[in-house]
Amino acid sequence: MKSPTSHHPRRRWDLSSSGSAGSGTPDRPSISPTSTYSSSSNSSNTKSNSDKNPVKVAARTFAGAFIACFTPPEKVETNNSLGSFDASSGSGSETRRRGIYATSNNSTHARGSGRVKFTVDEIYKATKNFSPTLKIGQGGFGTVYKGRLEDGNLVAIKRAKSGVHDKNSGAEFRSEVRTLEKVEHLNLVKFYGYLEHEEERIIVVEYVPNGTLREHLDCMQGNVLEFAARLDVAIDVAHAVTYLHMYTDHPIIHRDIKSSNILLTENLRAKVADFGFARLAADSEAGETHVSTQVKGTAGYLDPEYLKTFQLTEKSDVYSFGVLLVELVTGRRPIEPKRELKERITARWALKKFTEGDAILTLDPRLERSAAANLAIEKILELALQCLAPNRRSRPSMRKCAEILWGIRKDYRELLDSDRSSDSQSSYTIRGD
Repeated sequence: MKSPTSHHPRRRWDLSSSGSAGSGTPDRPSISPTSTYSSSSNSSNTKSNSDKNPVKVAARTFAGAFIACFTPPEKVETNNSLGSFDASSGSGSETRRRGIYATSNNSTHARGSGRVKFTVDEIYKATKNFSPTLKIGQGGFGTVYKGRLEDGNLVAIKRAKSGVHDKNSGAEFRSEVRTLEKVEHLNLVKFYGYLEHEEERIIVVEYVPNGTLREHLDCMQGNVLEFAARLDVAIDVAHAVTYLHMYTDHPIIHRDIKSSNILLTENLRAKVADFGFARLAADSEAGETHVSTQVKGTAGYLDPEYLKTFQLTEKSDVYSFGVLLVELVTGRRPIEPKRELKERITARWALKKFTEGDAILTLDPRLERSAAANLAIEKILELALQCLAPNRRSRPSMRKCAEILWGIRKDYRELLDSDRSSDSQSSYTIRGD
């Protein structure tokens, strides 16, 4: 979902191809609104009735062992787990894909959050007839309202512009609904339902009150987003996209991974939003390697290989994630038109500094420098460099990105604790003297 409150909306490009790959020209840019959807809680996953199945028991045991391998022993992990780890098993490709990222039932009908379709009366009641006082954002798609369902849940209600007969916006609406119906994960916005009636097209998702990642990087929420929190956000996003790529019934490519599509909860947990551009990936089991499709995404985050060939793969999301990693380190936007020429493309500038041995110079100047941060920055930019490889085959998978980031965070925390312990010991020695 887009963030309604961003003061710096980004342009989204929709480049339509007319048949053969490579024959596209950019359409009129549309403004991509930013979002503020939120939820203060996550409903527990519905357990399968076949819990006693020995295959499923074994799968859950394996999942627990896998988590233990990557989970640092710090107590803080209790509040910063990276997703819903409920290993379910099935048959065929479903068994291969489902695992630690999957929920036991991806059906929207089974969710405790409510029904799939809403009535017009329910939407009117939730928004008090679309009261202007409940409006929380405006964008190219339409208007976003804060609402409250009959069960008390706060929701964000995204209402398309009335009377606009736009084939592309209609396709995006239906794509977003289809995708949201299929997914459920701690680090994805929770889907409550939708309404499509006459000219009304409405999507209802959880309301996240703490704004977007971009707003936090711009300090629009009042405080600087600390380095440790940024690292947590990177892992949350990596975890969510890994789930989309590997653990849904059919792999899903998001196509619009960016900071204004990442929402933060009150305790700074990240949730990936806006599935309007989402697309099913190629069927690898059928021998397919890519999906040939028109280019959609956001300037600054677009995979140049996809832009050139119209061939979409999961690695296009990996490229966008690489841009996001640079954004988290520097605090800058992917494109900074007001800076001098050599610094306008943030990723290019930051990775040049990294390869020259000056990675620390890319750190957001509002953040405190430390030995722990210096080491983490080097490793994060090294990962970003891999993600931004011109050839998709040279980029790591999102799962590999998540694993690398786990290791970076573990080392960062250990070195930070070590530095603090040394400082404390030095202080004690001085006082003792």
